[in-house]
Amino acid sequence: MQLTDILELSCIKAPLEAGEKYQSITELMDLLALNGKLTDYQAALKAVMDREAVRSTGVGQGFAIPHGKSAGVDRLVMALGKVDKPIDFDSIDGQPVTMIILLVSPIDKTGPHIQAIARISRLMTDKDLRQRLWNSSTAHEIYQHIAEHEKKPIV
Repeated sequence: MQLTDILELSCIKAPLEAGEKYQSITELMDLLALNGKLTDYQAALKAVMDREAVRSTGVGQGFAIPHGKSAGVDRLVMALGKVDKPIDFDSIDGQPVTMIILLVSPIDKTGPHIQAIARISRLMTDKDLRQRLWNSSTAHEIYQHIAEHEKKPIV
């Protein structure tokens, strides 16, 4: 699975306007809704917020991956946002977040959900890519950096 198989340019926002984690999740959910990716906005939002309440999805190195499984989508969907001013996401490393990657998948489709999280995790380990994403100022730049990175052979 490639992230560009599920991430569309129209579902990337840079910069996000939100100044805190729950606002950022809502803003990305709004972006998914605007692009026709949700079948039930409230159900999808509740799933992600409920998951976040159990344990923060701030995974470190400036990234957060809020996610949930919901009947509010009929396939795995993804939105990505970059904030100009880092926000507290209760990350495992205690550092604020600048990149927020939202995933929502159907309740009965665990495989693609896990594959997407694993793929994001692999991308985050690339220091050069992280730096290019942090230095990006537009949705187009972010998408291009991810697409270029995914063309590289996996070592």
